[in-house]
Amino acid sequence: MRRAPLMVPLLAMAFSLTTVCAHAQTVRDAVTESLSQRLFPSLDALERNPAALDALQDRPGVAAMLRARLDRRAACGADLGCVTQAMLWTDGEAQILAAAMPGKGADDGAAAQAAREIAGVNIILRTYGLGQVPPYPQIDGAGTIDPQESRARLQAAAWLSQTGRAGSVQALDPSVEFALALLDGSDRIDAIGFEPLQSGLNAPAMKRAKSLDWTRFRYSAMIVTGVGPEVEGMPLSPFGKYHLRLAAQRFAAGDVPFLIVSGGRAHPRATRFTEAEEMRRALIERYGIPADAIVIEPYARHTTTNLRNATRLLMAMGAPLAKDALIVCNPGQSAAIESPQFVTRNARELGYQPGTVGRRLSPTELEFRPSPLSARVDPRDPLDP
Repeated sequence: MRRAPLMVPLLAMAFSLTTVCAHAQTVRDAVTESLSQRLFPSLDALERNPAALDALQDRPGVAAMLRARLDRRAACGADLGCVTQAMLWTDGEAQILAAAMPGKGADDGAAAQAAREIAGVNIILRTYGLGQVPPYPQIDGAGTIDPQESRARLQAAAWLSQTGRAGSVQALDPSVEFALALLDGSDRIDAIGFEPLQSGLNAPAMKRAKSLDWTRFRYSAMIVTGVGPEVEGMPLSPFGKYHLRLAAQRFAAGDVPFLIVSGGRAHPRATRFTEAEEMRRALIERYGIPADAIVIEPYARHTTTNLRNATRLLMAMGAPLAKDALIVCNPGQSAAIESPQFVTRNARELGYQPGTVGRRLSPTELEFRPSPLSARVDPRDPLDP
């Protein structure tokens, strides 16, 4: 059914976008709260530290910058496209806020983490608000939508950005809430689909990892990369099934305690299947692999993030990062992972190497030394930060 034309007057811009009703601050939105914490941990933490937030807002450079942003939005009046454009952070504004951010941040500091989060806000605004084509349009973004639907999503995001939510950073700037509302309105809250990741299907393996003697095994884990199907309604691709046969055969050697199956809900767009879930099911049902030996990584949509996210899980399991893991996949993908082009791609898309590819053991097996740099949260990919 097509939505009826918007009949509600465009009142969203009739008052300041930083105006939030006092009583509404007590209202919690569990989905938006979880998404905010996942995508924007340093910005989100400000609301739980009122003293730090007040100090940040009171800094002369920050206060003037935030006032200029407010004036820019107000000048748009009821023009939703203009307001969305005005929500974007300029390079100068981002630098001012990032430099003033308190706390330790990620391994490269609070300013660097804040800069990534602000860049993530901009990417969401451009992709889901202004219609910019994402880097991987076949699986990212909102897809092709009717202009009327696009306008409705912008209007809803504008209203939501000025409607109070407990735990938000609306008091600092409404752009974060606006970005979160755009993702929610587009049904692209992929980033929190399996949180907390250490529970649910991963609970048996996580429990076993706590008491595991890692020295008994040659490798910390086997990383089984995904190869998403391109056919609607297909749970696993033919290559994916080949990966599972390889993984089961290799697991039988007994020198790997866990299989980390990595693959999100990506191919084809809007598929109902999460590749890692389907891989886990097949390993248990077809090959008899114990559930407490399988860890799902259900977010990755690229080979780069297969390795990054698997490393994050190894860290959560308490695995020694000084111990090699094993990458198992088809010969073509394995060769690509070993190539200089993959190093370049990691640098371009992640900003670092998620680990070091080591010895080749066979056409389908590579050793891999994971890197703690993989812990960096990066909402520039808002579906898998």
